[in-house]
Amino acid sequence: MNRSFIAATVACLVLLIAASSIAQFGNFRRYGRGRGGAVIGPDGRPERRGIPDWKVDNRFKDDVFTFCRIRYSSYGGYGGKWAVDYPDADLNFSYRLQQLTSLHTHPDGVILELTDPKLFDYPFIYIIEPGDLNFTDPEVTALRSYLLNGGFLMVDDFWGQTELDNFLYEMKRVFPDRDATEIPLEHPIFHCVYDLKERPQIPAIGHAHPNRIDSSGKLITWERGADTREPHYRGLYDDNGRMMAIICHNTDLGDGWEREGEDPWYFKEFSEKKAYPLGINIVFYAMTH
Repeated sequence: MNRSFIAATVACLVLLIAASSIAQFGNFRRYGRGRGGAVIGPDGRPERRGIPDWKVDNRFKDDVFTFCRIRYSSYGGYGGKWAVDYPDADLNFSYRLQQLTSLHTHPDGVILELTDPKLFDYPFIYIIEPGDLNFTDPEVTALRSYLLNGGFLMVDDFWGQTELDNFLYEMKRVFPDRDATEIPLEHPIFHCVYDLKERPQIPAIGHAHPNRIDSSGKLITWERGADTREPHYRGLYDDNGRMMAIICHNTDLGDGWEREGEDPWYFKEFSEKKAYPLGINIVFYAMTH
């Protein structure tokens, strides 16, 4: 990784968050586009439609953390599943990092392909909806090189055994001799900033309702069949035990970020309590290990 990787890591080491309390997001704020999709403004930036904006301090222009979403070519490719929740998930999550931490964060984020030489400028990458993803051979080679050279991958928003089997098969092409293993609740990634009491399951907003409860009175948060009832968080590690990737299965952190401005109950129940705290923990853990 180049200087940008090192600078971003150093910047993340000075995160300052009052980890004892999650309720620091302020009141519910109604902003965002709903399902309007991305609109690129005349300045080349995604229109924010009320999502707070800020300028990068020139003193730290080389040290900002930039949320990097991966555009993959399979199953819809350009404009396909890789773009789910874009741009509001990326914009909102970047805003919350900027608001709640001392991590200098780029307001827009970037979109890259795995084969882009600029990939190594970004220490953290995000892949969404990988349930029927199929890597090209060049993508396999690029992802292997990126992860072994210090990069970190977060995978999010896919459900059920069939989608999991497909994605793990693709990761076996990347690392034939490595298996992704379940991350226990005791792992620091669930406690390093915000102390989470569970490995949370975040449903898409359309599957979440305060009256959607089971016979025991527990809120139903799974989206589909019986094989989606339990959230799973799996880690992929290098030879030194460094986590290279976290695979978030049967959960949808991206919707918790994207849809925070649409419903006060969803914001309080899932965005504020679960999706943002875990997302911040993942970034912090990735950047400090």
